[in-house]
Amino acid sequence: MPQRHALLRYTAGALTARVGDEMSGPAVLLLGAAATGSVATGSALLAGLTVTAALGGPLVGAALDRAARPGRLLAAALIGYAAGLALVTVALGRVPLPLVVGTALVIGLLGPALAGGWTAQLPRVVPAERLARASALDAMTFGGASLAGPGAAGLTAALLGAPVAAAGAVALVALAVPFAWTLPGRSSPAVRPPLAADLRAGFRALLVNVRLGRVTLATVVSIAGSGMFLVCLPGLGDRFLGGQAQGAMLLSLMAVCSLAANLVLTRAVPPVSPDTMVLVCILVQAVGMGAAALAGSAVALVAAAALTGTAEGPQLTALFRVRHREAPEHLRAQVFTTGASLKISAFALGAAAAGPLAEHSLPACLAVAATVQIGGALVLLRR
Repeated sequence: MPQRHALLRYTAGALTARVGDEMSGPAVLLLGAAATGSVATGSALLAGLTVTAALGGPLVGAALDRAARPGRLLAAALIGYAAGLALVTVALGRVPLPLVVGTALVIGLLGPALAGGWTAQLPRVVPAERLARASALDAMTFGGASLAGPGAAGLTAALLGAPVAAAGAVALVALAVPFAWTLPGRSSPAVRPPLAADLRAGFRALLVNVRLGRVTLATVVSIAGSGMFLVCLPGLGDRFLGGQAQGAMLLSLMAVCSLAANLVLTRAVPPVSPDTMVLVCILVQAVGMGAAALAGSAVALVAAAALTGTAEGPQLTALFRVRHREAPEHLRAQVFTTGASLKISAFALGAAAAGPLAEHSLPACLAVAATVQIGGALVLLRR
């Protein structure tokens, strides 16, 4: 029973923090446009929150790995993220924009803590025999956050204004602090080498461990394709569903399908290795994106989006299982946060590359997105 309560507390904290994180991106995007009348301002703030993740991931992970009570350091990271976001909300329109964007860049360093920083603590919350199902539950918090966060930001901004939406994101991240503070500590903290040596060891774990390295690279490539697919959704909605907003609603459909698939995995762990599960999910996403490229009706488009979303949740669950299995215990947080930061950056790069291509031809952009997914699958098939 205590272990069950520990998992419930962990899940509540992770879900709260991740909803706040998912809410913060759309909130600052709307905040920038509302405060200055320029979409470019919101875009610059959003880029600031994400672009430094690749640098912050390894540093945050190494710090968590070195801490005797990583939950308390995670709580400090959440406080820093919430405080920085509050500062951006208050400062925008009152101080020069470069200073506000600079603040967002600093906040972005802590972003991976809200994703991989939580998940790396899971093996100390549940016993090894329950880790597979707990990983599926953990992955569901990402799906739930991606469903609730943007919608909550949009609705709050529409009813109460963009500053209130940003304040809501701050409040949710702050509410997760007590849950992080009570996460279990290490039973026997070890003497650690210098930080630089720890960082080298973390990167070496990703590069030398063949299984971990392949799955990491494959999922990073895969999420770049997902970034391209995301950019195409408003245009697809305009073409088949009556408006760009309806296309964005396909994101909610995909999140629901992802949650449903992971809910099944919490009841029955598939009888295949998580490595194989990652491969299958990437191939299913490739099929879904290819089907969207060929879609000639609204029904076909909805079916393609649903298929793509159904594979996203199980892919993340399987990725977590591989990381838990392969990452050395003393480097686990660094492996998770570095992997999270690489995925954030790859998603942003995929979205950026898709913009001009989607304007030229939506089917071509979707075909490239499907091809990128196939490239991710080939990483796992290579011997």
